[in-house]
Parts: sequence; structure tokens; C-alpha cells
Amino acid sequence: MEASDVRIELVVDPARPTGRTLLAGGVEQSYVDLADPSYLHFEYVRRMAAVVDLAAPAGGPLDVLHLGGGALTLPRYVAATRPGSAQVVVERDPAVVELVERDLPPRPGGVEIRVGDAREAVAAGPVGAYDLVLADVYRAARMPPHVATVAFAAEVARVLRPEGIYLVNVTDLPPLGLTRVQAATLRAVFADVCVVADRRMLRGRRYGNMVLAAALRPQRLPVARLVVRARRDPLPGEVLHGSALDTFIAGARPRTDERPG
Repeated sequence: MEASDVRIELVVDPARPTGRTLLAGGVEQSYVDLADPSYLHFEYVRRMAAVVDLAAPAGGPLDVLHLGGGALTLPRYVAATRPGSAQVVVERDPAVVELVERDLPPRPGGVEIRVGDAREAVAAGPVGAYDLVLADVYRAARMPPHVATVAFAAEVARVLRPEGIYLVNVTDLPPLGLTRVQAATLRAVFADVCVVADRRMLRGRRYGNMVLAAALRPQRLPVARLVVRARRDPLPGEVLHGSALDTFIAGARPRTDERPG
């Protein structure tokens, strides 16, 4: 998450006493269970975590860059499920960092937090430094344009290792124009791309989150296993890949730094 100058607060989940929801301007941004970092409340976070789980042999440490920190939900999950992982979190809003550091459990070992802009952080990153890059970057409930272009995707590709995977959370509503453009944008840079989302979203029935996964190597994404995980989720999802993704993207143009919208 990246936030603007809005009220930032943590509230207790009345249905789960150990749950805390991070709100920005009254909008839900992150959720953390104080007692169980493996509990993932939001569906899109579970879909991102599924890719994290399947990206490499279970339990092995990974080098991860998180763009947008929020309440550190996924960094805490990675630390719990892949001990020894080295993780860098880039969060633009210092107020979020201050609140999370003060009112939530201490950040896990191996997690470094940097206050700064996501694109600038990626541009300054070393070549081939990360196994995973996870992007959940929003300002006023919108993905900033400068982290949604071909040029930015190319910078992400540069800091990934050859087997690396890039994950992006996109908030969208029917007819899913933002997701179609972002998928086309990633395909302009990465050899393997898929979209994971709630079936109702893919059928144009609701507003919500879509998760995009992209890899440099062809056939790198664990698509078959992702399909199984998505269908078993409490909110069953589907995976668009290959020809299904071709159909989904049809007509969408990659977004460039020069092109608005």
C-alpha cells in the first residue's frame, strides 16, 4: 500500500479478537492476525501467497522485494513460511510505517523497511537481486500510473533473477479495463503471464482485486497448481493463462510512460 495524506488507523476485527485492519481514509488496506501470521483475511492476499508458496520448494528462503508495505501482511507470512528469507519493504507513507511499528508486533527478522517511492526504489536496485517482487501500490485507491507502465515492468525484470516472479495487485471493476491493460503491459516485458481472480470478477459481476503474475522464463509460472489453489479458496477463483489470457487481453494496449489512461 502507498497512501496520501489521509487518516491512518488500526481497528480491531470484532469477529476475530487477534485481527487488526489497517484503514487509510476509512478504506481497508491491510489485515494482520497478531497471533497467526499465516492467517490471510483478504482473498487477493491469499492468491498472492499461493504464488509465493509455489514459486520454490516449500520452506526455502527467498529474497523478496515488497512494493507497498501496509501492515506487513505478506512479509510476515513469508517470514513464517520461509524462515531465513531476506525481505525489503518499500512504503511511501512514513505515517503507515510509524503506526505499524508502534502498534503491531515487531517486524520479523530479515525484514528491512525503507520509506520511499516504489519506482525510484526499483530503479536504484541491483541487477538480479530478488526471487520475487510483490507490488501492492496504491494512492487514494488507485494504482499510480508511474508503476503501471512497460518501462516500470522492465525495471522490475532487471532486478529479478532469471527464475524470478513479479506479482501485482490490481483493483478493478467491470469491464476490467485496468487489468486488461496491465496484463498487456506485463506481456510486453515478461515471457509468462497469468491473471488470478474471483470467478465473479471475471464474469463482470463485482468490483475487487485481480492478481497478475509474470515471469521472465517461458512456462515458469506454476499454473496447474495455481488453478488447484484458486479453486479451493473460500472465494473460488480462476486462472487465465495462454489462450484464455489472449482472449481476455484482446484489444488492450500496453501502457507506456507517454500514454495516459
